[in-house]
Amino acid sequence: AEKHAGVSCVTVSMDDIQFEEAARVGQIIAIKAKVNRAFKTSMEVGIKVTVQDVLTNVEKIVSVAYATYVAKPVGAGKIALEPVKLLSTEDHLEHALAIERRRIRLGYEQIFQNLMQESNKEGDYCDTFEEEDAVSTDVTHVQSIELVQPPHANHHGNTFGGQIMAWMETVASISASRLCHSYPVLKSVNMFKFWGPSVVGDRLVFNAVVNNAFQNSVEVGVRVEAYNCEEWIKDQARHINSAFLIFNTVNDKGELLTFPRIKP
Repeated sequence: AEKHAGVSCVTVSMDDIQFEEAARVGQIIAIKAKVNRAFKTSMEVGIKVTVQDVLTNVEKIVSVAYATYVAKPVGAGKIALEPVKLLSTEDHLEHALAIERRRIRLGYEQIFQNLMQESNKEGDYCDTFEEEDAVSTDVTHVQSIELVQPPHANHHGNTFGGQIMAWMETVASISASRLCHSYPVLKSVNMFKFWGPSVVGDRLVFNAVVNNAFQNSVEVGVRVEAYNCEEWIKDQARHINSAFLIFNTVNDKGELLTFPRIKP
């Protein structure tokens, strides 16, 4: 992203990330990234992660993701980006798909906001939920607090997006495990958006809870709030990140296990 913009860049969102394969100790990870399309002041960067087994030499795709970056200006104004030079057939295809992914992402966020507004109008409907053997969501609530230190931040002093995602996965995994009483496997991360930055010295509070359980998967919502020292004393949080993580769990034979129903 910085090669294309010529200046420093910051991540503003990650499109839904699907995990096709697990990467394990002893395997070789290859990460390839390129700018697919530049819009007026933002750009889409495609990221492909593959894993190679050193014993069999077999290469498999771990994940394909699309990150949206904006150039970080020196002054107050925004930076206009140059168009991407398209060299191959794949470049042209990704360039065309990038505008569709952007359209879907923006529409997805609007639909989500509309749903939230409608649910607030309807009021509290949790008391109407009656199902035997359902597990209360209170059991799945997990909170974690992390202190952002220099190894957790980039050269701007901002917390790595990947570090935040790693902390989110940990707290979400614990939340899901309280429902399935097993070791959940992360399958996807949805609506991962950066609402604001966090920096070295900030305390990050992660709150995770199971939102809903389906037959073979479960959705865990995670909200991240940041505090500097003054904000911590005054209890004034900055909402910097939210995401929805999808897990499933398998037995020793690799068969998907069924999650119990949850009571909101």
